[in-house]
Amino acid sequence: MLAAYLGAGAAGRKRTVSDVAALRHFLDSRASHVAQTTLYGYLRTRAGTRYPVLFENDAYVVSINHAKWQMWLACLSDLSVFAGGLLARRAAATPEAAGAVARCAVEAILEHAGIPDDSGPLFAQSAEAVRDRLGRCDWHALADDETAFTASPEALVRHAPIIPELMALDEEIVRNSVRFRWQEVRRELRATLDADAVLGGAAPP
Repeated sequence: MLAAYLGAGAAGRKRTVSDVAALRHFLDSRASHVAQTTLYGYLRTRAGTRYPVLFENDAYVVSINHAKWQMWLACLSDLSVFAGGLLARRAAATPEAAGAVARCAVEAILEHAGIPDDSGPLFAQSAEAVRDRLGRCDWHALADDETAFTASPEALVRHAPIIPELMALDEEIVRNSVRFRWQEVRRELRATLDADAVLGGAAPP
């Protein structure tokens, strides 16, 4: 099911984020793209020429599937916080109203995803953690930088199906690879977000 999200990717034509539907699409597709490129990219780098063999091991494929959904949720969490902060800084509405729109967009994404069959036992708990983070967020205090992007580097380190000894060696590189992937996403959202249009078209919280 994640393929529907990952297929959207960030490679398509950029469009203005000027309503809540466009915001949902941006959050969903870019979170999916970062989740895909960082998780599978790391596994490919670590496995080298043996990368295709990984998918012949059914138990390992289960672990990869669990990891990809955890990574998607973490990416959605980080990007949603950043987007809500950007809305709060740019729009004429209050930061609380901006945060409510971000929460509404994420809730729609999570409801559409449901609990995928291959997501593993932690999916529902992790999805609730995304909601909780957005509910507690101080939309007044968010900076226009990488501060919000804390969950996704941690998720790749925690959930990638790599033995702990290798992850201990790779951890700094892994975290930095995720942080790097967000740079272009932040630039794109800054360039395409019409905050007043998004807030103006949103239903009252």
